[in-house]
This record gives sequence, C-alpha cells and structure tokens, in this order.
Amino acid sequence: MLCFTSMKMVSSLGLVPLMIALVASWSSTAVVHGQLKNGFYSSSCPKAEAIVRSAVESAFKDDPSIAPGLLRLHFHDCFVQGCDGSVLISGSNAERSAPQNLGIRGFEVIDAAKAQLEASCPGVVSCADILALAARDSVDLSNGPSWAVPTGRRDGRVSSASQAAVLPSPLDSIAAQRQKFAAKGLDDHDLVTLAGAHTIGQTECRFMSYRLYNFTTISQSFLAQLQTLCPRNGNGLKKIPLDRDSHGNFDTSFFKNVKAGNGVLESDQRLWDDANTRRIVENYAGTIRGLFGFRFDFEFSKAMIKMSGVEVKTGRDGEIRKVCSRAN
Repeated sequence: MLCFTSMKMVSSLGLVPLMIALVASWSSTAVVHGQLKNGFYSSSCPKAEAIVRSAVESAFKDDPSIAPGLLRLHFHDCFVQGCDGSVLISGSNAERSAPQNLGIRGFEVIDAAKAQLEASCPGVVSCADILALAARDSVDLSNGPSWAVPTGRRDGRVSSASQAAVLPSPLDSIAAQRQKFAAKGLDDHDLVTLAGAHTIGQTECRFMSYRLYNFTTISQSFLAQLQTLCPRNGNGLKKIPLDRDSHGNFDTSFFKNVKAGNGVLESDQRLWDDANTRRIVENYAGTIRGLFGFRFDFEFSKAMIKMSGVEVKTGRDGEIRKVCSRAN
C-alpha cells in the first residue's frame, strides 16, 4: 500500500477519507505487475528491501544529492533494453559509457547493497531490483512518496553503448519526447509525471547554457540569474539546480517553475508548449496547499511502478548477477 508524506497536509481539507479510498482501490490492483509482484523476496531473502534501504540511507546521509542520482540511474536503465540492470555493467562499449549517460552516478550505492545482499542471500536478489528499490527509497528520503515496488526482475547479460540513443535528451521536442516514451508503453501523462522527478537534483551548465545566449524561452527575471550561474564560455561542468525553489525537496515546485517559464532544461520547458502536456502541468501546479502535492505523489508512484515494469526479464530470462558491474 502506498505511503504519502502529504497526508498531514491534506487532512485539514477534509480529504483523508477520499485519499484512503483512492489508495485502497488502486493498491489492490498493483500487487502484481506483469510477472513481478510485491514481496517477491519475502521468503527467499526477507531482509532484501531493508538491506537496500540501509545502503541508500547511508549514502544519503553523507550526500543527499545521491538521491536524484539513483533515481536517474533507474530511469536510464529502464529506457534501454528495459529494467534489467544493463546500465550497471562496466566497459568501454557498455551503456554507462555512452555520451547520453554522461554524469550518471550512484553505482557505488548499488554495489554496496549488492555486496550485503550476496553475503545474506547469495544469488537471490537481482541488480535490476536493487535499482528499482533504491530509486523508491531515494524519493522517500527526499520527502517524496513511498510505494510498494513489485520485484522479481532478472538481470540482462548485454549492455551496449549504441543502444543508449533511445534515451530522452534535454534538447528533445515534445514530439521526440512523446515518441520515446510511447516506445516504452508510456503516455503523455507518464511523460509529464516522470519529468517531475526534476524537482530534485541538478544539471550541468553545458546541457542548458545554449538557451541563455542564442535564444530563450526562459522568463526574463530568471534568465539573468541563470546567466550569472552559467556565464558565456564559463565552466560547462558547473552544476545548477533543476528546480530553482527547492531542489532538495520532492514537491510540485518544478511544475510551477515550468508554468512560469522557469524550466531549466529545454525539454522541461517544452512541456508548456503542447496543449496536452500543458494541461497536465497545470494540474500539478495548482495553488491549493496539500491537494496538488498529494495528487502528484499519488500519480508519480503509479508512473514509477509502470515504468519499472518496462520490458523486464523474469522467470528463466536473464540471470542474477553476482556482481552488478559485470555479467556472470
């Protein structure tokens, strides 16, 4: 059953009964997702989720910015060959070496969790499942929602840098974003909802500074601030928040920024250019305290479960890696 951090916020609006009904009706249909299921390791490795949680908490305590890193790592894994942990395999021609994966991080957290799991339950828990669980825990630790993660994924044996071309790009038009998401069985609602993950984390100046000096759809008040952070011919590796208001807190301010013309990445701001995606942004960018925070939490959890079931390997497909960075 889902757990929402916004419950206290909406209680004053008298929405708790409605919220409980919505969650109850939805959670009953979310126990099985394809061949994945909640509590897959309840008998074979009962402490699996607690071990992953402990590894994520330890890393988060030292560096809270690891949370968006782990979330992005799971997203990048699922978009290339499905959620099979292929992004974790190292090598000069592996996915993680592709230009589209510049800056992805969190591998050491997954490796730490895997080492503990192998000591406790050898050959049982997949690296792909560790990624899915770590992404959930990262959102939860950033004051976002938590959800039951269907598990039972197996690890892929192949990882190719050339296949990373299917990943969404910061330069993508709405049409390109829509096509890439649709190829994974994800619709416009999923696209906008999952883009909301940019409420936490950072990007580098090199991925958006071209918007500041050649052409721009950024509001003038925000433009000057960004030009100060990312000066012309400045350090392209400098990191800036994706959410100008609360980049360490998982909330709806990202959508308010997009609505106001303050999206940092071009692909994010383009969500306002299309009538259908704009409507979804507006729904999340509401002003009634608590209500829209709950709606986003609820929808984000659903979208994450849907995405984490993309092209998974189960049963006899794939393998359970002993070490996440290489196939057995």
